[in-house]
Amino acid sequence: TSLDPAYARNQALIWPVNQLFNGLVQLDNRLNIRPCIAKRWDQSADGRVYTFHLRDDVFFHDDPLFEGGKGRKVVAADFVYSFGRIMDPGAASPGAWIFNLVDRGAGDGRTGFFAPDDSTFRIRLREPFPAFLGLLTVPYCFVVPREVVGHYGKDFRSHPVGTGPFRFAAWREDEKLVLTRNPHYFEKDSLGRSLPYLDAVSISFIKDKQSEFMQFMLGNIDFLSGVHPAYKDELMTLTGELNPQYKGRFRMLTEPYLNTEYLGILVDTSSELTRGSPLMDRRVRQAISYGFDRSRMMRYLRNNVGRPATCGFVPEGIPSFDTGAVKGYRYDPDLSRELLSQAGYPGGQGIGRITLTTTSDYLDLCEYIQHELAGIGISLKIDVNTGAAFRNQVANSKLAFFRGSWIADYPDAENYLALFYSRNFSPSGPNYTHYANQAYDRLYEQAMRATRKEVRFSIYHAMDSMITREAVVIPLYYDQVVRFVPEGLGGLGTNPMNLLNLKEAWWIYLN
Repeated sequence: TSLDPAYARNQALIWPVNQLFNGLVQLDNRLNIRPCIAKRWDQSADGRVYTFHLRDDVFFHDDPLFEGGKGRKVVAADFVYSFGRIMDPGAASPGAWIFNLVDRGAGDGRTGFFAPDDSTFRIRLREPFPAFLGLLTVPYCFVVPREVVGHYGKDFRSHPVGTGPFRFAAWREDEKLVLTRNPHYFEKDSLGRSLPYLDAVSISFIKDKQSEFMQFMLGNIDFLSGVHPAYKDELMTLTGELNPQYKGRFRMLTEPYLNTEYLGILVDTSSELTRGSPLMDRRVRQAISYGFDRSRMMRYLRNNVGRPATCGFVPEGIPSFDTGAVKGYRYDPDLSRELLSQAGYPGGQGIGRITLTTTSDYLDLCEYIQHELAGIGISLKIDVNTGAAFRNQVANSKLAFFRGSWIADYPDAENYLALFYSRNFSPSGPNYTHYANQAYDRLYEQAMRATRKEVRFSIYHAMDSMITREAVVIPLYYDQVVRFVPEGLGGLGTNPMNLLNLKEAWWIYLN
């Protein structure tokens, strides 16, 4: 829908934006924070002031709006403008929450950002936030040029000008998007060679997964991401490995993915959607959590790609993850029945039919859960919505019971636990369940003040345990990055956030 980083809220938008723009800092494939436009940075002793020292060789892409049509050098004032734009209510960026802790009384007296000179950019926070540097790696924090955004306004979505390894070339909406190599890109590889290697990137728009698979098999597209029922049994064995018949033709790249797939439950007592709902009873939510076999679900529906979510909401791969720290839910149908009886629904009597909303991509998972829960007396109705409509309803808390995914914006458990902080109620924040608990909020705020990571991790575990006991969400599985690429495509790599980084991708043409 947009190539403007201010609106890059989901993967379909983040992937192309990541090729066109850069930020102060970036993540490597091991989720370490590395320099980008900022060559180094300092942090004050109290953890509230960050000072970034910028490179002097970063230029925006060539554009007629710049003097002589040549790209202008990026200066600190560009970050003051770009970050202030995200905070501007008029821009309605879904990333405004990123700067909730910025001290708006500092800097320029409005945004909390300021530029003492062209190569120095400073941010002052109201209070310490340990994950702040990681937060600055997200696409919302990419730099944009004031004069180009000012000229195009909302149409900057289709006239993007950034600093990234690739430049915008053409976009025929719903058909083709083409990016070409930026010859003035500032980053180099370990041997001092200019990046990127590829001359161009062509992005196709294929709505049907079966058609996408066929185009991949024909060699018309060079990259498949994820495991879909349409092709998983063709490309993969039941044990989650590449089908031997494709060895030498394709490669399968995998690693743990910072993505938790879950069922979300609206627990807002003021909403008409929750009035009289059995899901408002914690025991019913817990009964659902115990009522289906996650291991069998992964084996038969996912070819064991991913891990059953039995350790809370925060997934494997996050630095604070500990299999013994949070006690999650395992399959126990007898306990499910006991909990239903305690809630006043023995054998499911009187509970009625509960509607679960999902998209077609996850219909098989939801039908599996539907079948499993029927065995303990819970009847589910599955409502299938289109992707865009579904995401809009979730983002605005318009669904009482929904299948959700949370992919980490940055590699810290706070990014997951913020979904249950009462100040983050949707639509202005990511608390889609509208969970509100003063004890939880106090723990969250305490964690943000903890300077030692051991202390912070301990608090994170307590918060995740609270959410798990309340069964506000029902974790299904911790996902796994799976990429299929032709044998001759190298340099793509994988990372636990499934970021697509094409600047070091290269081709070997095989006979």
